[in-house]
Amino acid sequence: MKQSIKLLTGVTMVLTLSAANVKASTMMAAKAIVAASDNTSLVSKRPPVSERLFVSDAVEKKIKEVKKLLKKNSYLAWMFENCFPNTLDTTVHFDGKDDTFVYTGDIPAMWLRDSGAQVWPYVQLANKDPKLKAMVRGTILRQLKCINIDPYANAFNMGPTGSEWEKDLTAMKPDLHERKYEIDSLCYPIRLAYYYWQVTGDTSIFGVEWEKAVANILKTFHEQQRKENVGPYKFQRKTERQLDTMSNDGYGNPVNPVGLIASAFRPSDDATTFLFLVPSNFMAVSSLRKTAEILTKVNNNGALASQCTTLAGEVESALKKYAIYDHPKYGKIYAFEVDGFGNKLLMDDANVPSLLAMPYLGDVDVNDPIYQNTRRFVWSQDNPYFFKGTVAEGIGGPHIGYDMIWPMSIMMKAFTSSDDTEIKWCIETLMRTDANTGFMHESFNKNNSEKFTRSWFAWQNTLFGELIIKLINDGKIDVLLSAQR
Repeated sequence: MKQSIKLLTGVTMVLTLSAANVKASTMMAAKAIVAASDNTSLVSKRPPVSERLFVSDAVEKKIKEVKKLLKKNSYLAWMFENCFPNTLDTTVHFDGKDDTFVYTGDIPAMWLRDSGAQVWPYVQLANKDPKLKAMVRGTILRQLKCINIDPYANAFNMGPTGSEWEKDLTAMKPDLHERKYEIDSLCYPIRLAYYYWQVTGDTSIFGVEWEKAVANILKTFHEQQRKENVGPYKFQRKTERQLDTMSNDGYGNPVNPVGLIASAFRPSDDATTFLFLVPSNFMAVSSLRKTAEILTKVNNNGALASQCTTLAGEVESALKKYAIYDHPKYGKIYAFEVDGFGNKLLMDDANVPSLLAMPYLGDVDVNDPIYQNTRRFVWSQDNPYFFKGTVAEGIGGPHIGYDMIWPMSIMMKAFTSSDDTEIKWCIETLMRTDANTGFMHESFNKNNSEKFTRSWFAWQNTLFGELIIKLINDGKIDVLLSAQR
């Protein structure tokens, strides 16, 4: 998702060297090991134990358990072993107490979205490993601190070191790696905190920093409803990439203040065309309601909870009124972006939140008829960013461009499916398009999976592991065992 950059000199040297060593070993392994067609040469691609940044007994036990269950599908078992612990192996910097800084893979910065998604699959094991529980807790606490530094920023440095984007025409601070305002960057930390609380019962994360973060999130969302004016945020960058900057002096295209929340950028880090990004507004609704529940049950802060509930209701009503399009072929579907004036952008982008992924995030019911119509639309050539080639089919996006399919979209198709045939196709496609590396990639060419972007992308790797565990828990072991490469 992110463009590769040079390691920042200001990042703590030990961490930089550690990440560089992991990257080097991973890339060398990718070149050195090519899985044989008979699956007899499947050597672990994980870094040596001494080079792993974080080790969890519960995760290691889960890996052994899943490998045993998948013994008859050795390639899939191998991919799971490589992918599921990738976030822990290569990106987690935990101080052993209450602070965790999570790299987004090949960039030594912490994205609120990516970090929230990267550690999410481990929460289910938190009660079985105190160290793992503490690491997740530290991630949440770091995210809250980041939000309170600047709720409009999407990515942060480990400290006030500055970044290569410090000359962007926006209110940059030394703590910020990048300041692309995205709704979902404020939603993912809430999603993670709520899930952690539900699983562990630990309320220690919901202190002063939490309530301050909620207040900042509410303030930001209210500002970006743009009822009074365009708000304080603007962003421009000197770049040849059109979607890396905002039009209209950094404020983006006009919106009609109908109750929806503007998002300057998509989860892909690309600028929105119409600023009311529909999947992200759905995520805002569910996040605000989760927040209200925490504030009520834990913080006893009814006033702040009421603000969250009121805003969630307003956005939900506006989505029903402005986000639905009566498509001549598919019937009523959700648009990807709208502006409140009646304009609608009909597409989907692979990055989550996406239209396809809304049930995965818990933002809509998978059986919602409008969602099901939308699902058919986005997985068709009527979606301008759906690509079908000789190797695979799936959704991409303008971030990488034409003909490049994101494995994340195939995973989301599986996450949101109850059809065994469809799920099997997804798993087989993911197995076939790894370019013999045993890892997921950012994207691959529809006609040639050897042509891929980002050899090290922890979010997609860990997400793949999450999918396999879900399917096992859902009783789909026979589907997994029958999948062929």
